[in-house]
Amino acid sequence: MVTVTTAPAITAPPPPSSSLPPQTTTTIPQNPHSSLIPITRRHLLLPALAISLSISSPLRPPVAGARGLFQMPPFKLVNRYYLVRAGESTFETLGVINTNPVEKTSVDSGLSEKGKKQAVKAALQLKEMGACNGDCWIWPSITQRAYQAAEIIAAVNGIGRSRIVPEFSFLDARGLGAYEGRKLEAVSEVYESDTISPRNKPPPTYDGTPNESVADVFVRVTQLMSILETQYSGETIIIVSPDSDNLTVLQAGLVGLDLRRQAITNS
Repeated sequence: MVTVTTAPAITAPPPPSSSLPPQTTTTIPQNPHSSLIPITRRHLLLPALAISLSISSPLRPPVAGARGLFQMPPFKLVNRYYLVRAGESTFETLGVINTNPVEKTSVDSGLSEKGKKQAVKAALQLKEMGACNGDCWIWPSITQRAYQAAEIIAAVNGIGRSRIVPEFSFLDARGLGAYEGRKLEAVSEVYESDTISPRNKPPPTYDGTPNESVADVFVRVTQLMSILETQYSGETIIIVSPDSDNLTVLQAGLVGLDLRRQAITNS
């Protein structure tokens, strides 16, 4: 189930760890310059989800004044964003960690049958929210499951394929290094390390899987937002990520939270 709520704070999720734990939520204080419309999110690894995100100030400077170097947290955003986590993948169905970018366009990295249904639910939710009223852009990771979810979102919302812009690196799933191929339950060890320092990395491996810290992910999503805030103005953009780390780190950055808090909300 994907549930939409409207509140003066972000409702943040539990982590992608073991199989279907009870739903819990954590409320994160809002940036005083922020206006956020969040949703309650279930277990991070499994459901598709959508979050409406827009930050503004009571004093809105001209758009040209916001075209300098993008920094987190931003004073304002010139576009409206919806953050969507792609649904369950075939690897997640098997209970296996899969973050190697070499595999990201493989059919084995695509949505499971359950994941396709979750993506449809998210697409319908976006339609109900009016996300693409007056058109929108969809920016999915090139990862198979994220791109499949983007195609479903486009079809349900009547958006042409020319409005789907694949992102080739900044939205990759967080590389978990030596945890690659292990059971999903092992992810809790990564999040425990994240609470100590956002610069802690998973142990490295030699199969091409990156071992990324929260800080590494923060750099990637900041670069993505810099591109979007420079390339577009006054647009609606749906960001589709193959995992939830990108989205929780992005939220933390936009609101101005300590990145260790992002790890706490995942644990």
